[in-house]
Amino acid sequence: MNALRLAALLAAFAAVPAAYAQSSTVIGRPAGPTRGVDTKVPQPGQQDKIFPLGSTWVAVSLNGKAFSGERPTFALDDQLRARGFGGCNNYSATSYPLREQSLAVGPFALTKKACDKSAMASEQAFLVALRTAAKWDIVGSTLTIKTQSGELKFERSL
Repeated sequence: MNALRLAALLAAFAAVPAAYAQSSTVIGRPAGPTRGVDTKVPQPGQQDKIFPLGSTWVAVSLNGKAFSGERPTFALDDQLRARGFGGCNNYSATSYPLREQSLAVGPFALTKKACDKSAMASEQAFLVALRTAAKWDIVGSTLTIKTQSGELKFERSL
């Protein structure tokens, strides 16, 4: 009789995990991933553009207005140091190409050469636009840097 009771008890315990397993999918978290796809992270198959380090660019226009006189330049080396000519003075700054084709430009170190007022005003506008850079894009041999106040267009220098 004890053997019969033991067999019935073991059978009852064996049925409990099966019943629990059936109800746990209903009560617990849903099976599979519960988060959506993060659109800020590049997904497989997406190709982000890579900023061309070591290239030199000559400014073509600022907000659609062409530069007159000596045109400003911009180059970003593999040490993430931006260097160039502003139209009157030479400059350098730390600059970081970021995700989603963003660009961060730090404070400038400038030479102190004095030029005529129009060259100084043009240089000031160029440097302010470059310092407030937000996004960049390259189409063919044209680099466009979008700023808070418009856009800078560059062409690749030889």
